[in-house]
Amino acid sequence: MNTQDLQPEVLIGDLLRARGLKLATAESCTGGLIGDRITNVPGSSDYYLGGVVAYAYEAKVALLGVSWDTLQTYGAVSREVVIEMSRGARKALSADVAVSVSGVAGPGGGSPDKPVGTVWMGLSAPEGNWARVHLFGGDRKQIKEASAEAALQFLIDYLLGNKPLDGDFRAR
Repeated sequence: MNTQDLQPEVLIGDLLRARGLKLATAESCTGGLIGDRITNVPGSSDYYLGGVVAYAYEAKVALLGVSWDTLQTYGAVSREVVIEMSRGARKALSADVAVSVSGVAGPGGGSPDKPVGTVWMGLSAPEGNWARVHLFGGDRKQIKEASAEAALQFLIDYLLGNKPLDGDFRAR
């Protein structure tokens, strides 16, 4: 398989299928874009169990088991929350691996420590939990699309065994 010629979602499907793994997603700021891209691939039901779009704090708590204390201490756009989101998605859907995303898509909602374009993503698997933070430029739609693309790349890095999985990609 020539991995360079494949769209990320196609490569993810091939890698999940080859390893017999099942995937779940937990999305906030991307609003389902990751799941949309994954399900654009014919046969994705072989490896994609489903996803949870949990935008509000209440949804993150009720559907993904995110702790109110974590949300109140760190905010929804944080390493701690995306780790809890990905763990919660794995558990809720009995998946082998899950990826999660929470960020500030704008145009409002930013702060000095979390400006518009700050997006955290988490990944939970049997071997551990990891998180990455990005700072994307552009308008709301561009930030959402860049976030979905980065989350797919995070999955690829995990599935290919690329290390380190944690990272800070806020530098522009």
